[in-house]
Amino acid sequence: MDLGLLVLRLLLAALLFGHGTQKLLGWFGGAGIAGTAAVFERWGFVPGSRLVVLAALTELAGAASIATGLLTPGGCALVIGTMAVAAAATAGNGFWAQQGGCEVPFCYGALAVVLAVTGPGSWSLDAALGLSGLAGPVWGAAALAVGLLAAGVPLAARARVLRARA
Repeated sequence: MDLGLLVLRLLLAALLFGHGTQKLLGWFGGAGIAGTAAVFERWGFVPGSRLVVLAALTELAGAASIATGLLTPGGCALVIGTMAVAAAATAGNGFWAQQGGCEVPFCYGALAVVLAVTGPGSWSLDAALGLSGLAGPVWGAAALAVGLLAAGVPLAARARVLRARA
C-alpha cells in the first residue's frame, strides 16, 4: 500500500509540476505567463498575468507537498482549489479533455481528495515527522472544503467580469 501511495503521489506531483511550469515558464509546450494570461482573461479571470502566476505557484506548492508527503492535506487543498477553478472554466466544453472539457482538472482534483483521505503513506515526510494523523475522512473533508471555499473567490470575481461583459 505504501509503495502504491508513493507512486500515486509522485505521478500526480509530476503532472502538477508540468501543469504549473507550462503556465509559469512555457515548459512542456505551455504558453508561458503572457500566453496563458490571454486565455485566463478570455475566461474572465482578470488581471490575467497575476492570476496565472498565482495559479502556477499554487499548483507547484501543491505538487511539492504531495511529492514529499509534507502537510499533505494542505497541499491537497491547494490542488483541489486550483483544479476546481480550472474545471469551472472549462466545464462549458463538456467533460472530456478531447473537447476542451474539465476532465483533467477534475481528475487531478479528485486524486488530491483521495490523497487527503488516505494520507501519503509511511514513505513520506508526514510519517517521518510524526504527522501520520493528518489523514482520514475528516482531513479529506477539510481539504475538500478549504479547497472549494478558496476556489469561490476567483470564481466569484470571474462571474462579475462575465456579467459585466454580457
